[in-house]
Amino acid sequence: MMQILTIETTCDETAAAVVTDRLEVLASVVASQDDLHRRFQGVVPEIAARAHVERILPVIDETLRRAQLTLDDLDAIAVANTPGLAGSLLVGLVAAKTLCLATGKPLLAVNHLHAHIYACRIAEGREIFPCVGLIVSGGHSHLYHCRNAFDFEPLGGTIDDAAGEAFDKVANMLGLPFPGGPALSRIAVDGDPKAYRFPRAFLNDDQRLDFSFSGLKTAVRYEIAGPGRPDFSAVDLPPQRVADLAASFQEAVVDCLVGKSALAVRKTGIGRLCIGGGVAANRRLRERLEETAGREGFEMLIAPMALCTDNAVMGAIAIERLKAGKVESLDLDIYPGLVRH
Repeated sequence: MMQILTIETTCDETAAAVVTDRLEVLASVVASQDDLHRRFQGVVPEIAARAHVERILPVIDETLRRAQLTLDDLDAIAVANTPGLAGSLLVGLVAAKTLCLATGKPLLAVNHLHAHIYACRIAEGREIFPCVGLIVSGGHSHLYHCRNAFDFEPLGGTIDDAAGEAFDKVANMLGLPFPGGPALSRIAVDGDPKAYRFPRAFLNDDQRLDFSFSGLKTAVRYEIAGPGRPDFSAVDLPPQRVADLAASFQEAVVDCLVGKSALAVRKTGIGRLCIGGGVAANRRLRERLEETAGREGFEMLIAPMALCTDNAVMGAIAIERLKAGKVESLDLDIYPGLVRH
């Protein structure tokens, strides 16, 4: 049985896990930074990187302790090196390289986005490829044709704000606490999703599989401000209006994500949709995806709640690379932007 240590520091979560080639999770530790970024209503890259420096070794040590293993017991060390915040990625990569240099263990690279889809494989305990992959998180909204664990062909994606980013920004407009996405979703439960008809960019365009949420975000801003007012504030809005705005905004985002995902399934003819990423934890999105899959007759697999937000367990995708002999040299670099490997 192979056992690998996986490290995740792409954004603001410092995480490590030990997983086996049977996809058993022997230990998983996640150190959140929400308290550090709350006052800024968003992730501050420099603060995130410094927090990773402070937490990375204690998190790794605690993970190994919980797994009742030592570094010598491992078969390889995996680390997410793309995409993400440059400073955050560097902390994880340097830690992984140092451990590999000290122990002689192989180094494995993890594409953070591909790993989000692989979370479905971990949860299902069976093969999920080929599939259409929908990744929806704070920084990414993308559709892929996933032929296997190594071959992800981009089908489309956001041309501006990601869905999670739009959630956080609109939540801030509505005066909701950080992190904004979950707060907005909770408020939306008491709102009317049909109270406001917000735009749904590209939804009726069957020729493209892209998303755009910037205009939707601006429409919410103007609805809060009222006609002809450049300034705006949600401080004096009645609670029910805040809930209606939240519900209507959420419904517009969900319509776009579900509509384009279903279109991707039809265009590829694959018949299976796998969803991962922080926004995949949104209950309304999960409901609508399930309804659409049932109506259109395709299989829908979605990462469990615990594996939607950033974690190191999904780094188990590196097991596939280890089995295929796709190990990295110690000159492996970070790639903050989107890359394929």
